[in-house]
Amino acid sequence: MRFQFSAMGAKRLRSMVVKHIAFIAKYNFFWVFVGSIVLTTAVVSPISAQLPALPNLQLPPLNQPSDDSDTTVATAWIRLDGRRLFQIAAPRANLSDRVDDIQQRLQNISQDYFQSDSTDIEVQIKPKNNLPVIHVNNQPLLTVTDLDAKMQQAENPQKLAQTLSESLQEDFKRAKLERQPPFLARQGSIAAGVFLSVLLSSWLVRRLWLRSKQHPIPVTPTSDPVTTQLTQKQQQNLQEVRRRLFQLTQSLVWSSGTLVILGLFPYTRIIQAWILSALKIPFTLGIVGLGTYVIIRLSYVLIDRSTAALAINALLTPEDSLRLQLRVSTISGVIKGIATVSGVAIGILVALSTLNVNIAPLLAGAGLIGVAVSLASQNLIKDAINGFFIILEDQYALGDVIAVGDVGGLVENLNLRITQLRDSEGRLITIPNSEIKIVANLSSRWSRADLNIPIAYNADVDHALKLIETVGLEMDQDPRWRDQIVETPQVLGVENFGDRGLMIRVWIKTQPLKQWDVAREYRRRIKITFDQAGIEIPLLQQAIWLNDESPKSSSKRSDFTAS
Repeated sequence: MRFQFSAMGAKRLRSMVVKHIAFIAKYNFFWVFVGSIVLTTAVVSPISAQLPALPNLQLPPLNQPSDDSDTTVATAWIRLDGRRLFQIAAPRANLSDRVDDIQQRLQNISQDYFQSDSTDIEVQIKPKNNLPVIHVNNQPLLTVTDLDAKMQQAENPQKLAQTLSESLQEDFKRAKLERQPPFLARQGSIAAGVFLSVLLSSWLVRRLWLRSKQHPIPVTPTSDPVTTQLTQKQQQNLQEVRRRLFQLTQSLVWSSGTLVILGLFPYTRIIQAWILSALKIPFTLGIVGLGTYVIIRLSYVLIDRSTAALAINALLTPEDSLRLQLRVSTISGVIKGIATVSGVAIGILVALSTLNVNIAPLLAGAGLIGVAVSLASQNLIKDAINGFFIILEDQYALGDVIAVGDVGGLVENLNLRITQLRDSEGRLITIPNSEIKIVANLSSRWSRADLNIPIAYNADVDHALKLIETVGLEMDQDPRWRDQIVETPQVLGVENFGDRGLMIRVWIKTQPLKQWDVAREYRRRIKITFDQAGIEIPLLQQAIWLNDESPKSSSKRSDFTAS
């Protein structure tokens, strides 16, 4: 059957198929592949049965002996135009020579047959040394051995030779037919259809990718900053997964189209087989690596979604909600780190398993290595255990201000091994978690501004206390500071008789990390109020006694105030 249709029919068919595929791709990315198949089928359906099957390249079986000695029986395929014809067996030391010899004979026989005008092929079986020898057009091709029959599970070499002779006749005739101009013309039409379908699929994939970038999934604003933060992280991870899948799709579209086109012609089919053989291991490792990457990214989405659901469904007070906002980055970051390490380890094991590597000894060896490493790295284990309890018990989290021993600062990084602080001078301080015994958290759930306000000894104490209380109430009612002050400021009273005067102590409960801002503003307002009321903030005072050496003046005393 010839592949023919008019130019008008081809134009109408192409227009109809493109419209249908574009309509389908508008609503679902998955159907882009269906559209590609439909287009290819519509173009090449009259001769779809003539498409050659891709070579079935198999990895060595799991039960194949691992002995590399010369007496080990190995197998190999004999090919014509890149298509498998039959399989032979021989000792490993002799297999390569036998394959080269048979391939050379096959090449000579096929060249003579393809150059002849006759389409008839004569395949005969002639015995030699009690073994059948297959002759093609009176030229010896193959001696069927007992190993061949055993490998093919045939009764005897004679039965196997009979089966091979019948298949060889069909293979040679088909190979010569594929070199005829009508067949090559039909295959060229098929290649053009495949190429057009690849272009269309690639264009649709690119359009969908650009459309997804221009119209990202909208983020619904919420009053809960924790939920908003987690939702944004989910979308970032989903966008990354989508980008990788689009890249993979483009690669698969072009690589599969190229391989199909190479397999259509007898002259290029050997290139297809070589590519599949050469890229078998890299392709397997690439698929496993990409799958591991996608799974890790999806696990990030699941972690963020689970944390967001926990934050939404938990009955929390406003203080606990703010605390959760500080903890969410810490917890999700640690879990993501564990998921990444676990995913990479599992991906490596899966990759080795797909390459038929026995991973049982590797797992046993990894267990022994793990025990040895654990014994040699006890400090690391202590760090990890202490870090786990720090996170579990919520001793501190990212964004907290803590004091550990003689150092303190803002927690910038926290994992199972170390805690990193940024102090007031900008220095980054790294502390192993096992060294953290006692920690002071200055921003857990709420904070407090602890103020000591001095007034002069000769000032009216009651009036000063009243002014201090009034300043606190006014600041508590100020819209700018009302959200940062949790409770009404408490004036505790006269705390001490100091060198500078009376010390009035004030407590102001604030939101986490807001105590310093509130304290600065409160001091500013106190200074302005005291100046207006004429109450002095005293300087440091000292009383000095001077004694004269003469007895008459020994009773005289001179005292003055110095500052």
